[in-house]
Amino acid sequence: MAHTDQTFGEPIATGANIPALTQAEIPALTQAERRARAVRRVAAIKGFYVHLAVYVVVNIGLFAVDALTGSDWWVHWVAFGWGIGVIAHAIAVFGRGSKLVTDWEDRKIKQLMAEQR
Repeated sequence: MAHTDQTFGEPIATGANIPALTQAEIPALTQAERRARAVRRVAAIKGFYVHLAVYVVVNIGLFAVDALTGSDWWVHWVAFGWGIGVIAHAIAVFGRGSKLVTDWEDRKIKQLMAEQR
């Protein structure tokens, strides 16, 4: 099965029983589809902010424990490692990759629906 990416009006999907579509030929989203996308996007954004809040609260608590115990500073390793995860989450939610993943999901759903006909 051949497949090409959606770029500059070129075909976005080809296959044995799936005709190639250009960007202009893709039907407009229905109100329900736009709402479903918006709900999914809001859930992703909310998930990131919850993750960020937990990161901040827990790291403040760990910093306090680290300061009160008087041992070697170890809390920065936790903040650094978890911070990488928070940054990756932010990129997934707000970065360019998020739209690429969403577009791929939409194309794959349409492809699978077409195969079920």
